[in-house]
Amino acid sequence: MIEPKSRTVDPAVLMETLFRATQLESRFSLNMNVLDADRTPRVMGLKQVLRCWLDHRHVVLVRRTEHRLAAIARRLEILDGYLVVYLNLDEVIRIVREEDKPKEALMATFDLSETQANAILDMRLRALRKLEELEIRKEHRKLSAEQKSLQGLLGSDSKRWASISSEIEATRAKFGDGALGNRRTEAGALLPAVLIDESSFVEREPITVILSEKGWVRAQKGHIAEDAELRFKEGDSLHTWLHAETTDRVVLFASNGKAYTLKADLIPRGRGDGQPVRLLLDLPAEDEIITAHVHKEGERFLLAAEDGKGFVAKAEEMLAEKRTGKQVLVPEAGKRAMLCVAAEGDTVAVIGTNRKLLVFGLDQVPEMTRGRGVQLQTYRDGKLSDVQVFAKAQGLRWKHGGGVRTETDLREWRGNRAGAGKQPPAGFPKSNRFEV
Repeated sequence: MIEPKSRTVDPAVLMETLFRATQLESRFSLNMNVLDADRTPRVMGLKQVLRCWLDHRHVVLVRRTEHRLAAIARRLEILDGYLVVYLNLDEVIRIVREEDKPKEALMATFDLSETQANAILDMRLRALRKLEELEIRKEHRKLSAEQKSLQGLLGSDSKRWASISSEIEATRAKFGDGALGNRRTEAGALLPAVLIDESSFVEREPITVILSEKGWVRAQKGHIAEDAELRFKEGDSLHTWLHAETTDRVVLFASNGKAYTLKADLIPRGRGDGQPVRLLLDLPAEDEIITAHVHKEGERFLLAAEDGKGFVAKAEEMLAEKRTGKQVLVPEAGKRAMLCVAAEGDTVAVIGTNRKLLVFGLDQVPEMTRGRGVQLQTYRDGKLSDVQVFAKAQGLRWKHGGGVRTETDLREWRGNRAGAGKQPPAGFPKSNRFEV
């Protein structure tokens, strides 16, 4: 009896999960990529495989019969030598007692082979009794009959296949029914797939996901306040923190343009240092995490590389099923992915390291599932520094002193995508980042 922790679990979903995660149900595909009798790789059909198996059974039968015939021939040779002893017992005893070389004398006198002579000399005296002679004659007749039968089998193709048929039937009778053969599983048609919502098996509770600059990730219970004190290893600091729930999925965007997905309930808990994110994901050593966000259906993100190329991607396109991640942005050789910002609004502001600001409509940026994207801003000397997507009516915002400055009159910096831009307003941060 299986009792789920929550009463809201759908029985059909629970059983489908057990089928996938355990041996309650096994599905397998059959790929008959095999080596044939000539050790040649081939892809065979079921009929060809069975034909090759039967041919192999035929080869085994012939080899087994030939081996048995050789053994019978050796034994009959020795038995023939023993019969010579019983027919000429007195002479054999005389030769053994009086001759200096009894083996050669026996071979010359009775026309025996060396094997027969050795067998006679190795006989014990008690084997010379009359009863033993009867046993030898009985064994000789039995082996002779078997020899004749096996020779007939080798000489007839139909008899060999009849023998193979009998062997297969005996195997079926032994393993087809009874304790050794009763089927313990059921073979049936493939059932329709059931959509599994794995979050229904996770207890839902609020957590705060914390990622450090050196790539250590952990989760603390509850939604901690923004001004809460966080501890890190010496020389490490905060990179990103997110309010999430244990049923959420956290998407990490890396400098190689790949998106990685972590299930929130699997992120190490506690107030310790956490765990290196590279142990949870197959993130190359030369790459680093740029941004992290909690996945929400329907969201969009603007992805950009340091050379100023980018595009808009749906949140669903950034979900990865494997540890190796999913390639979304494909930077040019020698370039790195740089930004992943929420595409909430209708206007894009781009600024480069050459301190040129360009503002244009978000509708000029295409939505893609994968690729390099289009040129957001052109640089003669420099590269992309920061991007912000905002609502035109609310204006462009950036940090200014201890507060936030909002600029609504952006006519001087408006242009078309891929333009060079102009110097930003006075007081714009020297870091060339909005950092709102």
